[in-house]
Amino acid sequence: MSLTVLLAVAVLVLASGALRARPPVSPADAAPAAPPSPPLRATEIQVSAPDVSPAAVTPSQAASPAVASQASPAPAEPAPTSGSAYVIKHILPIEGPLHLGDHYWDERGAPATGTIMITVDLAAQTLSVFRDGFEIGTSAILYGGDDKPTPLGVFPITQKDADHVSNLYDAKMPYMLRLTNDGISIHGTSVAEGFMTHGCIGVPTPFAKQLFAAVKLGDRVIVTRGKMVDVGAAISAG
Repeated sequence: MSLTVLLAVAVLVLASGALRARPPVSPADAAPAAPPSPPLRATEIQVSAPDVSPAAVTPSQAASPAVASQASPAPAEPAPTSGSAYVIKHILPIEGPLHLGDHYWDERGAPATGTIMITVDLAAQTLSVFRDGFEIGTSAILYGGDDKPTPLGVFPITQKDADHVSNLYDAKMPYMLRLTNDGISIHGTSVAEGFMTHGCIGVPTPFAKQLFAAVKLGDRVIVTRGKMVDVGAAISAG
């Protein structure tokens, strides 16, 4: 085989390895898009608000049953803020990256009560749930596309609706946790390649049910893109 042919084959191999897909989308409230690359797996916590960093994901196996709660009216939307410190004490011991559809819930070793904090890292496509600083759940997520991006910041949960149906998209959004008055929320959906949301944070429905049961109105959700802090460090979410 000539040197020219060998060089051409090498170029083709390198080129094919460099191709990457776009991030995913949610069928519940989104339009089709190119398939995304799998979410990253982090060993640190990712969090942020104006200057905060959200929890990366470190999950664990198993799931505890969840209980639905009734919907409450959404109060006026507060602006993202930062404030009191919240120390990350423990992350679930999950090895390897999370893939679309992966989710874990394990409350063993965590306090039965305590302040709940949810962190979302759009860069890693992961959501983590902490109680009193202990991670009790984590999941791969879908998020908004370029035309309808998921906002960054710190947002309190202002409404819970286990059987929510979007009046904008006529789509079921089970176990909805509202974050903003213009419709951004966390809700259950099919987390699969090739989809993006219209700005919401989509998680697998079984995980959404567990999350719905664990949180209350006013619990904070910190959304960032790639911000990280180590275990033992404090994050701020006013």
